[in-house]
Amino acid sequence: MATFAYEHDAEGGKFIPATQRPDGTWRKPRRIKDGYVPQEEVPLYESKGKQFKAKQNTGIPVGLTSEIVEEMKKSKKGSFQPIPGMIINVEKKKKKKKTAVEEAADKLGKCEITEPTFTSPSPAPSTTPTQSDPAKRLKNLKKKLREIELLEEKIKSGTLKNPDKEQKEKISKKNDIIKEIDTLDTSSE
Repeated sequence: MATFAYEHDAEGGKFIPATQRPDGTWRKPRRIKDGYVPQEEVPLYESKGKQFKAKQNTGIPVGLTSEIVEEMKKSKKGSFQPIPGMIINVEKKKKKKKTAVEEAADKLGKCEITEPTFTSPSPAPSTTPTQSDPAKRLKNLKKKLREIELLEEKIKSGTLKNPDKEQKEKISKKNDIIKEIDTLDTSSE
């Protein structure tokens, strides 16, 4: 936003003088009322609670005065133990985030020995769903074949111009599905 230089008229009132626009036309001079503060100069609103908190934020618990904290520091000298729950504002250096190269170098420099953990394999189910119900498996495979053929038709007709990775994988499995359907058909007869 532009700041304007105020001018005073003969009566003592403030006004912004007329200015010329880029297209060559002129803006009217604007009168400014007494006590007007431009939007850019209006201070940011701060609630009463926020003002109170800013005054009270000393980093020590409510009810504990700074004099008591100073006495405790002096009496203990170097071995000052803060009161549980007491927050003391001490500026700490922020740790710089390591890059991937630095992390790899640290890992190579450190040698850690870990004991292998052995887990017993879970018992495999005695029958799989394909072995227990070949009719259900056959129905499922025929459905997959119909979906693949539908995808191929969409590609040929042009409604599906760019098939995604999953659709291409599905189409590539067509021969395997046909073979499995044939084996299930021959075994069921």
